[in-house]
This record gives sequence, C-alpha cells and structure tokens, in this order.
Amino acid sequence: MRKLLAATALSSLAFVAAPAFAQATPQESAQDSAAQNDAGIGEIVVTAQKRAENIQNVPIAISAVSSQFLETRGITSIDSLGSIAPNVKFERAPSNKTISQIAIRGSVTINPAVTWEPAVGLYLGGVYIAKAQGSIFDVADLERVEILRGPQGTLYGRNALAGAVNLVPKAPSGELGVKGELTYGNYDYWKGRAVIDLPAMGPFSLKLSGQIQKRDGFIRLTPNPYPQAVAAGSARTGRTNDLDGKSGMVQLRFKPEGSNFTADYMFDYSKFDQRPDYAQLVRVNRNGRPEDIFDPNSPGYAFGGAFFPLNLYDRADRQSTASLDANPLYERSRTYGHALTLALDLGGATVKSITAYRNLKWADSLDLDGSPLPVALTQRDTSFHSWSQELQVSGQTLSDKFKYVAGVFYYKEKAETLGPQSFFGGGASYQSDYGSNTEAFAVFAQVDYDITDALKLTLGGRYTHEKKDVRRFLRVNFDAANNIFAPTVVANIPYGGVPDATFNRFNPAITLAYQANENINLYARFAQGFKSGGFNGETNDFRAPTAACPTGAIELCNPYRPETVDSYEVGIKTKLADGKVIFNVAGFWDEHKDIQLSVFTANGAAASVVKNAAAARIRGLEIETVIRPVDVLTINGSLAFLDPKYKSYIEAVNGVDTNVANNRAFPHTPKTTAAAGVDLRVAQGDWGRLNVNGDINYVSSYYTFPYALVTPNASAQNANNTRSKGRTIVNLRAAVSEVPLGGAKAELALWVKNLTKESDPSNFIDFGPGFGGLTVGYFPDPRTYGLTLGVRF
Repeated sequence: MRKLLAATALSSLAFVAAPAFAQATPQESAQDSAAQNDAGIGEIVVTAQKRAENIQNVPIAISAVSSQFLETRGITSIDSLGSIAPNVKFERAPSNKTISQIAIRGSVTINPAVTWEPAVGLYLGGVYIAKAQGSIFDVADLERVEILRGPQGTLYGRNALAGAVNLVPKAPSGELGVKGELTYGNYDYWKGRAVIDLPAMGPFSLKLSGQIQKRDGFIRLTPNPYPQAVAAGSARTGRTNDLDGKSGMVQLRFKPEGSNFTADYMFDYSKFDQRPDYAQLVRVNRNGRPEDIFDPNSPGYAFGGAFFPLNLYDRADRQSTASLDANPLYERSRTYGHALTLALDLGGATVKSITAYRNLKWADSLDLDGSPLPVALTQRDTSFHSWSQELQVSGQTLSDKFKYVAGVFYYKEKAETLGPQSFFGGGASYQSDYGSNTEAFAVFAQVDYDITDALKLTLGGRYTHEKKDVRRFLRVNFDAANNIFAPTVVANIPYGGVPDATFNRFNPAITLAYQANENINLYARFAQGFKSGGFNGETNDFRAPTAACPTGAIELCNPYRPETVDSYEVGIKTKLADGKVIFNVAGFWDEHKDIQLSVFTANGAAASVVKNAAAARIRGLEIETVIRPVDVLTINGSLAFLDPKYKSYIEAVNGVDTNVANNRAFPHTPKTTAAAGVDLRVAQGDWGRLNVNGDINYVSSYYTFPYALVTPNASAQNANNTRSKGRTIVNLRAAVSEVPLGGAKAELALWVKNLTKESDPSNFIDFGPGFGGLTVGYFPDPRTYGLTLGVRF
C-alpha cells in the first residue's frame, strides 16, 4: 500500500514547475521565486468558498489547476481537462463537440436536452452556466480552474449535486502586457491566440483576449461504397468532425485610487460553426429475431434491411472514412454573456453584487445512423437566455475567530428547442418541440468559528425556492406504419397547460476541521445537495385525458422530483518534506435518493423517458499529490476509486413495479481513474529555458446508459452493448521558452496529444430493438501533433 500511495500522482494540479507561457501576476512571480529558491511548492490560492484561501486550508475535496498548467497543456475549455482530478470525468455528449457531459463521483446528467439540469455546477467568473448545450467554449486567458468534488449546496445551490467547476479568467492588471501565439498541427489545424492587457487609464483597467482555431475533420467523407444499397442518398463530401471556433473576452475594471470600491465588467463571446462528431455505426442486432430488421437472417429484414441494409455499414473498429447522406450536416453554437461584479470593502466586511445575463443560440443537424442511408436524421434548434443576481456579504469578527459568508440569489431563464426528425427515408417524420421557463430564489449563509486555534467548526445552509413551467408540441408529419399519411398534431400544450412545478429545498452542511500543525489539516464534512426536478420536455407518453391529467401528457402532469444526496466525507491535507510534497486524501460515502434516470427510447420521435427510479449508495477514495524534490522537477498525480451500488431501482416488469437494482448499470462511473504528470526543466541559460512535460490520464471501463445487465433475449437493450472499455491518453510537450527577442520573450513548443492512438469508443447511442439494435459509437480524437510559436512583452 505504501508503494501504491507513493506512486500515485494526483492532480490537485497545483503549482507546476514548468514555466508556462504567460505573464505572471506579481503574486505568482513572488511564489515562483520562492519556490525556485527552496525547491518547495508555492501557495495555491482559491476562491471556492467565496473568499481567498490557501487550497490546503479549505476543508473540502478541491483541485485547482493553475494558469501554468493550463498554458503548458494548451487548455482553454473544459473538454480538454479529461480525468485531471480524481473521480472527475469530462466527456463530450454524443455527436456534439459543444455539449459537455461532466461526471463527478458517479453523478452525471446523460440527456443534454435544454429542459434538463446538469449534476455539476459550471461557473465562469462567478456566473452560473446553466445548460450542457453550449457549455464547451473557449476562454483564451484563464487564471485557474477550480474543481470542487461533492455536493456544494450551501454556496452554489441548485444543480451542484455532484460538485462544481469554476473557470476563473485572469483579471486586468493595469500594466501593459501583450502576448500572442500561433499554432499549427496535423489535420491542417491552426490556432491564433492573443491577450492585450492595457495600462491603467486613471481608475480604469482594460484587458482584451481571444482566439481563433480551425481544423479539418478527422473523418473523410466518401461516396457510397455499396451500390446495392439503392436507397442511399447523395453522399456528402469533404470531412466531418472538424473544428471552427472563435472566442473573445473584454474585461474592464474600475477602481478609483485610494477607494475600497471595485467594479468589474466582463463580456464573453464564443461561436462555433462546424460539422459534428461522427456517429459511427458500430453494431446492429444479428440474432435472427423478428425485431432484428437489419439482420439478413431475420424475418423482419424484409421490412427494414431489404430497403435500408445497414448491415453493410456497421464496423466495430475505429474508422477514418465514412459515407453520410444527412443534408445539411452541422453543429452551431453561439454564446455570449455580460457580467457586472461590484465589490465594496468596508474593513471588517465586504459587500459584493454579481449581475449577469447569458444568451445561447445552438443548433445541430445529425446523421445518427452513420451511413448514406436515410435511416435517422435529427435536428435541434435551441434558444436560451438567463438573468441572475447575487448579493453577498462576507467578513470576519471576534478577532478573526468568526468568519461568515451570506447572501441572496435570484435566477430566471427561458429555453426553447425546435426538433424536426426523419426516420426510414421519411417513412416516419415528426416535429418535436419543447420549452421551459424557470425562476429560482435562494438565501444562503456559511459561518466558520475557531473553537480553538486548531479546531474550526463550519455551519452552512441554503434555502431554495423554484418554479418551472413547460410547453410541448408534437406533430406526426407522416408515419406509414401507423397509417398516418397527413400531418397530425398529437400534442400542443402551451405554457400554463399543465400546473407549474414548484420545489422548496433546504440544504445544510457542517464541517469540523482540525489543524494538527501548520502542515497537516484534517476534516470531516456532512453536506446535502440536490438537482432540480422538472418536466421531461421530450415526452412522447400521451394517454387518454383524465380529470387528474386533462392533457393526457402523463409525464408533464407528474413532473419528476429533485434528486438529493446526503454526503459524508473525511479528508486529510498535508504538506511534507519541507514543503516539497503535497499529499491529500479524501474518502466519501454518498446516499442518493430519487435519482433522475433518463432512458433513451426510439419509439416514435426520438426521446427519453425520465424516472425517479433509483436510490443508491456511492462510496469512494481519492488521493492527490504534488512532489517537487528539486526546483527543476515537479510530479503531480491522482488516483481514485469508485464503488456505486443501487439500493433500489423500481421498474415495471410485466406491469408490476419491481426492484431490479441488481440488474441495472450505473452510467459513467468508472471504478478507477488516475492521472500523472511530470514537468522537467532540462536546461536553462541566457538563451532561455528548455522544459518537457508529459501527462497520462487513465479511465477504467464504464457503462454509458442505465440499461439492464442481463436481458430476456439477446436483442433487448443491454448495458454491455454500450460499455466503454475506458481509455489511457498520453500527451507530451517540449518547449524552449524565455528566449530573448529584442525587448520581448519568445517560446517555441512541440506537442503531441493521444500519443498512443487510444481508439476505443468513449460514448454511445443505442436506439434499441425498435431500430434493430442500431448503435453508434463516438471515439476520442486521434493522435494530433503540432508546433506553437509565442511571444510576449
């Protein structure tokens, strides 16, 4: 065990030794200098608890990725973070490069529909990013990324059931600084990034940052290779799974000299216009059963595969070419936001206001059968906007023995999605639209009291009230199998057509922290979290009207309940060997109730059934370390174990509610995740510095849907059919930096990502027996490599 712990690396991600290509703040420079002088690890300051604290003194499981780490890895968005923190997994949602799927400690939201709430809170500069759609965007100049594990209900509120991710942009410094970089790589990848920090103009400081990136698609589109598939449409040309993104940020700070008042305005903008991830057809059912309509040995083949022979196109191994007919074929995302943060330091207390508006336009058009046959074409066109206002007061009193944070939060959003869908050459065609309005209000407080110099008690609580309503429109344009040959409206439920869903929740938290000495901190924590309930906007379950449900929309008349968790956590944070080693361990036991499970169905219009079907126990262990034995070498890493178990899972079996807990998969819960990184300064002189760094990220196998593990027949939806084998990703980088160039400093870096060509699917969609077991898989990016040239002054 001792050898295992010593070998673990942990990416508490700390203050890495490799010199990032960035202009350090004065504080960072001082820390760098101190670290190099004593070969120790500099202090890492985070604001996870709404105030600046040393990360080693924060009594929660938190990892903080520094700007140096981000710069040396080329990370500007969350999808590049991988498994960098223990029991944290960042994925792209199936078919999309701008939708995130974040899992922390076994909690995840699978369905990216805009009416769904995420299990992990995502924040940009203190502003809540509410939806998975459009949540993968670029920030050109990040100061750090904070990843909080475990429920953060007190300070972050709704939808931080599993944890929170804070993206913290670098603020204007008021000093002149310019940096720029150009990158070129294989697949004709290029990126330009620039940051301009202008000198203070009286009380004003202005900073501009942005980047543009473009890349050819990983998948080359080819003509239909099987002329016998006469139903195949005109194949698309060019490539798919490409990249075409632009982002920018404007930050303006107003701080009068000698004043305790600061106003920070931030505008961020991000736009992607590209083709989506390739949905590779990896399997169809071939069991000879009547429902196996793409199996030539099935009697059902005459009604499916004879016209649409998908059996010709399925490939289990990763492909680099494809033939697709979807027209159009695209993924488009445009997000922007305004945020105004006002802070007034009153001496013993600070009052802060955060006012924010966010707007999203997002759309896609997808070929979901991975072939030139017109079997599955879906589109989504989403519009979303939100407005939020938060007021905080924080401070300390009683000779700093008593610290507090308190505040109120108001949030309002509107979301709409229009969804045309076409299956089997238009033999089944639908218009599936839905929308929702949400309004939420919360009050919260957290207090820390130093019982003794070494023992601290933290109490917190948050009360949340929220209200939601929904609209649903479903029209069958054509459905030959059900004798519908003219457009027929199945549902047209306006806002107010069903009663509002209202939820009230109080989430407490209590922590006891003990500082054994200046280098060892221990804590025990209990916290509650919840993920909002609501309406399944995609519902296809329409029944005869009743007095209790006049619309017949049974899922809308009975909104799903909030998911809740009671979390118990203990941890130890240490700084050892004269500051050369950070070693942190956290263990947790979570009790989940009313787990919101989204089960994809392909009956009629593609949709999901939402159930509060399960209760579960999830427990785990997380180890993080940073080791800096000498000032030229930093080693960081993490190791985590996860043990999930359903305590109950109620599902109708032959019309009878049955506990099937022992026969259901836990989605996106790998039993083991690990990460390790090395940063080495190889040489240094008047010519500059040579650094190399490398990272390895490991994720063990995991299921992607909560389907049955054992099924009554081989053609039913089985969780093993969409089980990812996991992955091991290796990234390397070598850079010559701090090269004198007139009055500037230059850097030249060579890099490679996915060195070992990891090629197992990381995500799937299983359409089920209604579509002959059509299953598509999504693969990680192939090996990429390139060169980056940067300059700063």
